[in-house]
Amino acid sequence: MARRGLNFGIFLAPFHRIGDNPTLALARDIEMIEYLDRLGYDEAWIGEHHSAGWEIIASPELIIAAAAERTKNIRLGSGVTSLPYHHPFMVAQRFVQLDHMTRGRVMLGCGPGALVSDAYMLAIDPATQRRRMDESLDAIMRLLACEEPVTIKTDWFEMREARLHLRPYSDPHFPIACASTLTPAGPVSAGKHGIGMLSLGAGLPGGPDALAGQWKIAEETAAAHGKTMDRRQWRLVLNVHVAESDARAFADVQHGERMETVTYFEDALGRPPGRSEDPLRDGIKSGSTLVGSPETVIRGVERLIELSQGGFGGFLFRAHDWADREATWRSYELFARYVMPRFQQSLDTLAASHEWAKANRRSIFGPNVEALRKAFTDAGRAVPDEYHARASGARDVEPIKPD
Repeated sequence: MARRGLNFGIFLAPFHRIGDNPTLALARDIEMIEYLDRLGYDEAWIGEHHSAGWEIIASPELIIAAAAERTKNIRLGSGVTSLPYHHPFMVAQRFVQLDHMTRGRVMLGCGPGALVSDAYMLAIDPATQRRRMDESLDAIMRLLACEEPVTIKTDWFEMREARLHLRPYSDPHFPIACASTLTPAGPVSAGKHGIGMLSLGAGLPGGPDALAGQWKIAEETAAAHGKTMDRRQWRLVLNVHVAESDARAFADVQHGERMETVTYFEDALGRPPGRSEDPLRDGIKSGSTLVGSPETVIRGVERLIELSQGGFGGFLFRAHDWADREATWRSYELFARYVMPRFQQSLDTLAASHEWAKANRRSIFGPNVEALRKAFTDAGRAVPDEYHARASGARDVEPIKPD
């Protein structure tokens, strides 16, 4: 059953610095998903990468299978499966199997492949990746419909009378979402099939201001293909870190973020287009990075909702190692305790009950004070002075101490 309000989760690429023991890092990723499940996070999306040293998960399906055995409620998706790297029949088969193994907790995230170095090693021309993703997604959606055998021939894969061995566990199938940056390609792919959208571009310079336009492209494309878009299946991905104060939060992440920016995004990737020279400070200023106290982060999420011009369904941390383990896990806990409930309608009734009790304390609690006074008099004992004060509605009196 869906939760009221926004869903929350992580987008786990992951980003582990060079020098970090990769065996321990993989174990820590799964352990973190377990922790998020206990905290009540809704989703974890796990990435696929094959080069450049930092994003070390090659098979999100393996992490999903392992995490599913260690968690109870959190949904687990690929964030994302690079469709041009795989035969679409095999992608569909693997995720249908995971759909059964997780009892409906799996999700498929789709993308063309983020690292040019991955495509290079697979001898894939980067100019063909978006087209290949669309062709693969077309085939996967036809397979998941389970309506008729699928025969397709392209310049890079072929299927002959292909059909799924298992029907999806979920009805009609597990959730599917397309990755989107700042170009129209992601929204167009999502709209064509009426599926979800993972807006990684929300965390890039100019991303928050582009949200409404991106969603409009998806809706217009969906309408042209006889589909509809559901805002509940739209998720934003941003860098987030929460601490007790803005200053503490910034101090937690400043060194680690700079290491990631310089050694990975600049030295290894040559600073991809659209990435700032100082993404931490610039991101905090523009609202594409939320680092601060719970109240600061709450205001940041509220601003994103406003900029989306209609809202979205999910908010995902871009998981990172900017802070040490203790501060990172504390950030997830603070977010779960003080930020998530503000957007899940779980505080409204508590606040209303508190205000009702305050407003009616004389009429409601007064008889109880009188009953306690009667207990003293019935026992032949003097009534303490504080009962007289409480009966008159006075505040700030000393508490009544037991005998």
